[in-house]
Amino acid sequence: DKDYTSTIDSLLEQTKNISFEKMKQAHVASYRKKFDRVELRLGEQDNATPTNERLTGFQTDDDPAFAALYFQYGRYLMICGTHENSLPLNLQGLWANQVQTPWNGDYHLNINVQMNYWPAEVCNLSELHKSLIDFTQSMVPSGEATAQTFYGAGGWLAHMMSNPWKFTAPGEHASWGATITGGAWLCEHLWEHYAFTQDEEYLRAVYPALAGAAQFFLCSMIVEPKNGWLVTAPSSSPENAFYMPGSNNPVYVCMGPTMDIQIVKELFTNVLSAAEILGIEDKTTANIREALPKLPPMQVSPNGYLQEWLEDYQEVDPKHRHVSHLYGLYPSNQISPNTTPELAAAARETLERRGDAGTGWSRAWKINFWARLHDGNRAYKLLKSLLEPTSGNEVQMNHGAGTYPNLFCAHPPFQIDGNLGGTAGIAEMLIQSQDGYIQLLPALPDNWSVGSFKGLRVRGGGEVDATWSNNRLSSTTIKAITGNTFSVKVPDCVAAVKHNGNELTIKDGYVSVVLKAGQEAKLRFIQ
Repeated sequence: DKDYTSTIDSLLEQTKNISFEKMKQAHVASYRKKFDRVELRLGEQDNATPTNERLTGFQTDDDPAFAALYFQYGRYLMICGTHENSLPLNLQGLWANQVQTPWNGDYHLNINVQMNYWPAEVCNLSELHKSLIDFTQSMVPSGEATAQTFYGAGGWLAHMMSNPWKFTAPGEHASWGATITGGAWLCEHLWEHYAFTQDEEYLRAVYPALAGAAQFFLCSMIVEPKNGWLVTAPSSSPENAFYMPGSNNPVYVCMGPTMDIQIVKELFTNVLSAAEILGIEDKTTANIREALPKLPPMQVSPNGYLQEWLEDYQEVDPKHRHVSHLYGLYPSNQISPNTTPELAAAARETLERRGDAGTGWSRAWKINFWARLHDGNRAYKLLKSLLEPTSGNEVQMNHGAGTYPNLFCAHPPFQIDGNLGGTAGIAEMLIQSQDGYIQLLPALPDNWSVGSFKGLRVRGGGEVDATWSNNRLSSTTIKAITGNTFSVKVPDCVAAVKHNGNELTIKDGYVSVVLKAGQEAKLRFIQ
C-alpha cells in the first residue's frame, strides 16, 4: 500500500466509533474460530486465583491445569499475532514496549522465527503457517542474488537474519552472521506443511524454492581435506565459539558445523521425497543422490556427547543457550531413541552438559528435546524452568529469563518465541508422528496422570483425540483430514486394541487403520 499513512489513519478513525465492548466481542468471535479446534484438559482450571499468583505457585505446587492454560495461551498468541496474509511473527510478535525493539525486531533465522511457527501444524493452526511459507518463497530472488554475489553459486540462500525487505546477506558480525543455513532451515517448514496436509498442489508450488536451496549447497560445498567429506564453508555453529588447540582466542567461523550438515541432509532428503511424489527426476535430484553419501556423519565425542564441529574442539561456553548441533533431534528427525539409540544417548549427554538454564527460548527448545528423548519428567522440569517468574514487573535486559506475570516469555528482555516454543513442547510431550506412525503420550510426566486432548494434528493428514488415566492411554480417535493409512504405536502395557468392538491385530507393536478423508476411527486400549 503506497498510501499506507492514509490507510492507517482511516482505520484508526473508524475505530473511534466502536466501543471497547464491541471490539472485544468481535475479537473473541474471531479468534475462537481457530482456538476451539483444540482442547487440553489436565485437571480442573482455577479461574479464581490471579494468573501471576498461579505462575508463582507453579514452581512449588503441581498444577497440571496451569500447564494446559499456558499451552492454550501460546495458541491464542499465535492466532492473534499472525494471519494467512500477514508478515510472519518477528522476535516480539505484535507486542513491544518500545519503538526501537531489541535486535531491531527482525527475523532471526538461526532458530527464533522458526520456533514461532513450531506449533502451527501440530496445534491445528496450519493456515497460519502460510505467512512464514510465503515469506520464505518471497526471499528467493534476494537469496539468488546473495548466492551469486557472495559465493558465485547458483540457487539461493539466507544467512542468520532477515527483515520485511528480504535481507539475505551475511549478518553484521561474523561471530553470528556467517551462518549460511538460515534459508535451508526455513525450507524445513515448507516440507512440514506438506507432511501434515498431504497437499500435492501446494508441494508442487513450493518445490522450486526447495530445489533452489539445495542447488546452492550443491554449488558451494567444498571437500574438507582430512576425510574428503562435503561440507559448508565458511559458516558457523550459531553464536557459539571454540578454541583451537593451544590457543585462548575464540573462533566462530568454521567449515561443516554439525547443524549445517544436519540441515543440508534434511533438505536434500526432503527434495528427493518431494521429487518422487511429484514425478520429477532431473540434474538436481541426480546431483543430490551423488552428494548425500559424501556428507559427514554425526560424530560422538570420546566423552559421550555429540560433537558440535568436525573436530572435538573445546567450547568457549559449554553452557551456551544455542544447542544447534541437536537440530537433528528437534525439529528434524535424524536422532531418535527408536532408530538411532546411540545418537540419542549422545544427545542426552549433550543436554546434560549444556544444562537446563538459558534464555526463555532456549528453555523452550530443551522441552522439545527432552520430549523427543521420551523423558516426560525432564521435559516437565524444563517447562517449570521456562515458567520461572521473573523478578518484578519490569522488562529486564540482562537477567530474568523465565516468564513475566502476564505469561509473556522473558528472553530477556521479551521475545514471543519462548511462548510458542513452549506450546510446541507441550504438544510434543503428548503426541509425536515424525517416525511415520502416531505415538501417543510419548513424554507424559508422572504428575499429568489423568487428562485428555482433542484436535491435535499428525503428519499424514490426521487429527487426533486421546484420553488417559493413571498415566496410561485409554482411548484415541483418529480423523482423516486426507485419506491415508494411520499406524499407531501400542504402549507396552496394552494387551489389546479394539475398534468398533473388534480387536485389531497388533503387528510388531503397532496397529493400523485405513481411512478415507472425513472418516474416523475410535480405538480403545485394553490393559
